[in-house]
Amino acid sequence: MTKPASPAGNRTLSEHESKQLLARYGVPIAAERVAQDAGAAARAATGIGFPVVVKLCGDAIAHKSERDLVRLGLADAEAVRVAAAEMLAKARPQDGAVALLVAEMVRGKRELIAGLVRDPQFGPCVLLGLGGILTEALGDVVFAAAPLEQRDALAMIGRLRASHLLTKPFRGEAPVDAGALASVLVGLGRLAAERPDVVSVDLNPLIVRSDGQPLAVDALVEIGAARDAAASTRAPLSDAELLERFRPLFQPRGIIVAGASTHPGKFGFVALHNLRAFGYRGELFPVNREGAEILGAPSHRDVAEVPAGRADLVFVCTPAGANVELLRACAKIGVRAAFVASAGYREAGPEGRAQEDELVATADELGIVMAGPNGQGVVSTSISMCAQIVAPVPPAGSISVVSQSGNLVSSFLNYAVQTGVGIARAISSGNSAQTGIAEYLEYFAADPDTKVVVAYLEGVPDGRRLAAAIRRLTARKPLVFVKGGVASEGQRAALSHTGSLATDDRVFDGVCRQLGALRAPNVEAAFEWAATLATQPLPRGRRVIVFTTAGGWGVLAADACAAAGLELVALPESVRTQIDGMVPARWSRNNPVDLAGGETRDTVPAVLDLLCAHPDVDAIVHLGLGIQAATANLFRRGPFFPGHGLERISEYHERQDRRFAEAARDASVRHGKPVLSATELVYTDRAYGNAGPLALKEFGRVCYPSAHRAVEALRALADYADFRRAIT
Repeated sequence: MTKPASPAGNRTLSEHESKQLLARYGVPIAAERVAQDAGAAARAATGIGFPVVVKLCGDAIAHKSERDLVRLGLADAEAVRVAAAEMLAKARPQDGAVALLVAEMVRGKRELIAGLVRDPQFGPCVLLGLGGILTEALGDVVFAAAPLEQRDALAMIGRLRASHLLTKPFRGEAPVDAGALASVLVGLGRLAAERPDVVSVDLNPLIVRSDGQPLAVDALVEIGAARDAAASTRAPLSDAELLERFRPLFQPRGIIVAGASTHPGKFGFVALHNLRAFGYRGELFPVNREGAEILGAPSHRDVAEVPAGRADLVFVCTPAGANVELLRACAKIGVRAAFVASAGYREAGPEGRAQEDELVATADELGIVMAGPNGQGVVSTSISMCAQIVAPVPPAGSISVVSQSGNLVSSFLNYAVQTGVGIARAISSGNSAQTGIAEYLEYFAADPDTKVVVAYLEGVPDGRRLAAAIRRLTARKPLVFVKGGVASEGQRAALSHTGSLATDDRVFDGVCRQLGALRAPNVEAAFEWAATLATQPLPRGRRVIVFTTAGGWGVLAADACAAAGLELVALPESVRTQIDGMVPARWSRNNPVDLAGGETRDTVPAVLDLLCAHPDVDAIVHLGLGIQAATANLFRRGPFFPGHGLERISEYHERQDRRFAEAARDASVRHGKPVLSATELVYTDRAYGNAGPLALKEFGRVCYPSAHRAVEALRALADYADFRRAIT
């Protein structure tokens, strides 16, 4: 192990001292003894048993291997004596006090790294990786926040990309003792809690012996004045307190639009238009300095003209310099929430940062919940409130959205419009000056209208607070994250856009997985996963049947299931027998279930119900929806329609695909199992629409444009189901 340079004031324990400390926390250490001279080293080796390893150690020796201060596989006392004498002769004055470390030679074909780091945002985190000296090259490392429970540690092992090298026999060696390895990780987490002076720990390598037992053969502990991420001193609010705190923001009785404009290109016009045009159920009070008529209705010249007690929320489109006094005027008439769309704050430089700090201090003083500044809008469909400076207006539903980027809110809402799977709440947190992602997650956990949460995040200003909010939410409801600012270029963009800097991506990923938050690779997947979680039942396990009307789709879907960690379960014999009685013998007779074109009018609904009903099946991926309706559309576009019997057959084809969509929905509801329907036809036939995907949209279900997208959504569904089972 290479000893890293320590920050000023920190010191590293010797290898032997490090191991002694770690052994007290359950880390298994190779048998070893300390010797002061060559003769003592030879006697120590005889006592341990050959072969042995001999090292020259000292607190000031940083690079043992590079200085030829390590000898491996010494087979007898004389070899130890000679090696020890050679290494002692290489000691330098600057090495300080040195000693010989004699240890058993541990053999194993798999090497790991384990350790402890103190992340500036999330505090102490335990790491586990594959590779030993190749860890950096392989990049197969996972993290979890300390302290750890045994289930957290076991989950870390499973999250390694090459976990199969540990969990299965490897080149004649036994699988790793997962319980023993998990105990090492739990012990490191306990060390972090009990010894705040331990800055970092490296166990590298941690060798897996042929019998599967992990054993630390090298260790390094760094001691210093660790500065963990500060734990929040704020007592968590109850559900009732959260609902009351955020009621003026998400369910206001009345809204002041400050900076309302007569110009359709101004934010103050668009926000007022959206509120009026789409049926906000409360009172509206536009404020315009000239008192101009806007959209056929008068406006107020000043906030003081608004009747007291009638407005809870102010939507702010006025210049940054005017907004402190605006908040004070609003507070006097009973306003308790502000959405600040105005820009020119922290993202604009030092002067803007000072104005933002003053705005936050004012809101805190007045007891106003403030979203933004530099935000895009807030949506609450239960009261038909679309207070946004952009489009779209989403359908009502049970997904709530929070994003540090306003245009990403629009992306999620656009997907809601496209799929028909609707939104409960949506908010752009902007600069998150007073109220950030963590606070909104806490509110969504309590909000009865929210069933699933999807969030876009760039920076983490308070990792401990965010982790607590995630834990509170995911114990009740699914959470899907998309994170920007992962690459260095992205981090620079994040800083200029939101005024916050992304934390280390691996640590963030580890905390998400540990706390049951699902991390999507992009916005498109994030919404599909959230929509799936909002509309499908959680599966009881990971056993999947692929049901298709064409072979190639089924084969690729089966491959996708295997890659996603889903089990393509063998088709039960009883199911095979019943399908034999429905279709000709050319069907696949296995999983994937491919009817090979032998189905009749009622076959698809019958097979869907049959598959869903079987206790050995947890979920179904249904492929081929919309094929008949696509033929109907082809007929309708041709020159021979409606003659030649084409109108009648087109209507029949469309009815059939609608029946198939309905059968998938009904079987899922009846048996409480997810049935995910996928077809690329969701994107085609735009002139007429395809009856199959359109029916799914009407029924409130997602129609996935490919089998792979459906399988990834099903994996997210299964992952969250696994998490909920683990914590209950």
